[in-house]
Amino acid sequence: MPCWVDVPDALRLADLLAALSLTTDLAMGQPPEKAIRACVLATEMARHLDASDEYVACVYYTTLLKHLGCTATSHEEIRLFGDDLAMRSLAERTDEAEPRELLAFLSAVGRGTGLRRSGHVIRTATGREESMAIYRAICEVATQMSERLQLGDDVTQALYQTIERWDGKGAPQGLAGEDIAFAARVAEPATQAVIFHRLGGVDGALAMMDRRSGGMFDPAAVEAFRAIGPRTLERLDDEDPWTAVLDAEPTPVRTVEDSRLEHVAEAFADMVDLRSTVTLGHSSGVEELAASAAERLGLPDPRSVRVAALLHDLGRSAVGAALWEKRGQLSTSEWERVRLHPYHTERILMRSRVLEPFARPAAMHHERLDGSGYHRGATAAETPPAARVIAVADAFQAMTQRRPYRAAMDPDRAADVVSSQLLEGLFDSECVEAVLAAAGRSRSVRRLAWPAGLSDREVEVLRLVARGDSNRAVAQALVISPRTAEHHVQHIYAKIGVSTRAAAAMFAMQHGLLPDRAG
Repeated sequence: MPCWVDVPDALRLADLLAALSLTTDLAMGQPPEKAIRACVLATEMARHLDASDEYVACVYYTTLLKHLGCTATSHEEIRLFGDDLAMRSLAERTDEAEPRELLAFLSAVGRGTGLRRSGHVIRTATGREESMAIYRAICEVATQMSERLQLGDDVTQALYQTIERWDGKGAPQGLAGEDIAFAARVAEPATQAVIFHRLGGVDGALAMMDRRSGGMFDPAAVEAFRAIGPRTLERLDDEDPWTAVLDAEPTPVRTVEDSRLEHVAEAFADMVDLRSTVTLGHSSGVEELAASAAERLGLPDPRSVRVAALLHDLGRSAVGAALWEKRGQLSTSEWERVRLHPYHTERILMRSRVLEPFARPAAMHHERLDGSGYHRGATAAETPPAARVIAVADAFQAMTQRRPYRAAMDPDRAADVVSSQLLEGLFDSECVEAVLAAAGRSRSVRRLAWPAGLSDREVEVLRLVARGDSNRAVAQALVISPRTAEHHVQHIYAKIGVSTRAAAAMFAMQHGLLPDRAG
């Protein structure tokens, strides 16, 4: 399946952002599509309130992207709560002005932290100033993201005010009533309604709305929900929310120029990297190395490599920052959660027509050519060129950054480690050389000495031929043309002195070249 694609001159913004909103759902500890469902509901509520088309559009994007700043304070939340991801889903639905709800929240703080739990509870209970700083940071980062995405001043202002309350007890400005942007006054109750509907059905959502009307929520927004909300939520259970959110977008449909696709990807890459203090700049660093290496290798579309590299770690949002910042060894269950983050990257990108072509190379950044990587355990024959480049760039860049369990490696030391992993059969030799050259660490990398003078690529082709693949199947597996595959087969047969598949398979077995014995 080719990884190189032509994108249209104008891309539908909602298609991009709806997919990327899944990143914030996961980062908030919520099921995917929460933001999409809330967006549809809020848009219909705004229309019921006879809002102008301009206001409805603002509500649409504000609700869809309500949690753009959610990765900003994971580090601080770990200190307060012990686990950012576990507490966020509870914190989001808690009305802090209600003592019973606040007590329930405090009773959950620090669970699983052992003797440290009392410290977390005390800091949370007495840390009003720290909490306000968290709210400000979330709102500030959301507005920065809005500006980078060029969503407009109205959406930017509303995103800054989504934590404000109708009664003036919110944050970060303490605004009240109609001083709060209309879109913020609709986005928050719609989002809460989706959460409570999942937990307690329509009755649960209606009861929550009644409790919070005039306090947390604008009474007019509550009445709009009572009028059309139950029907909308039930409809979203019966149809595809993805189709519904695209259909709900106000006209004219907003587009973003093809030339800005990288800018959108860069914004979300930085948002994900912000999740941990030790990953700041990681995705952009991988992108720089991978794109340069792709150009050196003459890959058909370095730009596709650039976009995939920027978005490769979106799935990190599904894993609590407490694991990314853990100093000790991960438990078996913790490691399994970490191993799934490329899977989440793939599922996020697959939802968008525009981003789907980048899903495969982005999600394979932890695959290794000997099949020892994750999450697929893909072998060399199953790993396309773009993914090979990104894998090396990701490994090298990560080594040069500090991690909680080790210091940052000197670039020369990181180059040595990557080179040794090449010799172990983990990486593609040409990709290693290209990435190290891009990093300014160019060197002659000793290649694996294959028998009969076979190259790395010829060994890959030989393995496929040995298992009975046709030239066309080899071409598809390795993302090359059938004619190129045919030339590889002819050269291999000439080098090893055979003319049939069976004899080539025997040669491969004799010399330990099959995947389970290679490297």
